[in-house]
Amino acid sequence: MPAITATGKTNPGNFFEDFTLGRSLRHATPRTVSNGDVALYTALTGARFALQSSDEFARALGLDRAPIDDLLVFHIVFGKSVPDVSLNAVANLGYANGRFGAPVFAGDTITTVSEVIGLKENSNGKTGVVYVNSIGHNQRGEMVLDYVRWVMVNKRDAGALAPEPSVPDLPVAVDRGALAVPDALDFSGYDETLAGSPARWEDYAPGERIDHQGGMTIEEAEHMMATRLYQNTAKVHFNQHAVDQSRFGKRIVYGGHIISIARAQSFNGLAGAGKLLAINGGRHVAPSFAGDTIYSWSEVLECCEIEGREDAGALRLRTLATKDKDCASFPDKDHEGKFDPAVVLEFDYWALMPRR
Repeated sequence: MPAITATGKTNPGNFFEDFTLGRSLRHATPRTVSNGDVALYTALTGARFALQSSDEFARALGLDRAPIDDLLVFHIVFGKSVPDVSLNAVANLGYANGRFGAPVFAGDTITTVSEVIGLKENSNGKTGVVYVNSIGHNQRGEMVLDYVRWVMVNKRDAGALAPEPSVPDLPVAVDRGALAVPDALDFSGYDETLAGSPARWEDYAPGERIDHQGGMTIEEAEHMMATRLYQNTAKVHFNQHAVDQSRFGKRIVYGGHIISIARAQSFNGLAGAGKLLAINGGRHVAPSFAGDTIYSWSEVLECCEIEGREDAGALRLRTLATKDKDCASFPDKDHEGKFDPAVVLEFDYWALMPRR
């Protein structure tokens, strides 16, 4: 019998020349989030903010139960987009203009749609950068996350004509007036002891730097399990055979896993900042691999009041993660603006913090 082919049935993913400005992508596989996802996320990252860890703690703050960690929501929304946006990626490069909306709880179902908002071929003619605006919704159509990311994608044919470059104009930070705090969340019942720290919004000041101390070594199986948890199918994270002839010759750790590790580490020094409000920007400064040990530190960039809220304020935080170098010296950029070679992540975000 002749071989049966799957032409038209399998998804090879989009290459750079397949994208067009304004193209809308409705991503497959809605995801119902479960408490099992939460347990596995905690096991893989060490996340321990009280608001997401305890139903009783969340109820004392006005919620029905503990919400899903905002970064787990981010990863699920991100993962939905991978087969259409970054299956053939070289690397995910950065994030901007991210706003969290309705809180997500176990049992909620998340879907994602994306729009191509920018394209730019790289000078090597073999790859290009694709900018997408991805939006996640719950089963009621409420926005749970709206953000922009850009990713370097391989071309199928290096000789294919490139579109005119179009790079979106993105804000440096999400405007504080656009920060959405869940209406039900009320910090008047906040328990500092259970939260893990007496520090509140008033105790932080712009320019303050916090070494989160302690490191976490990335294991090969763990980073791949984390990425599978989000149904992220990008080849560079899983397929050693496919990356044998690549620049690094080994699998790259999904950059979001580094974000989650750094965020989990930030509990030591920022235990009250359990709720993310926005992602201002993020850069994967260098790749990470199995065997790297991740450390992190944070800088307070801004402290702002939230209109109509006397129980909580917002902190704008910049978190840097390093590999194989502790952060007691706060490794950052040099006088020429070049990052310390150990830095792998720069992540700028708004977090909610209880007030006295």
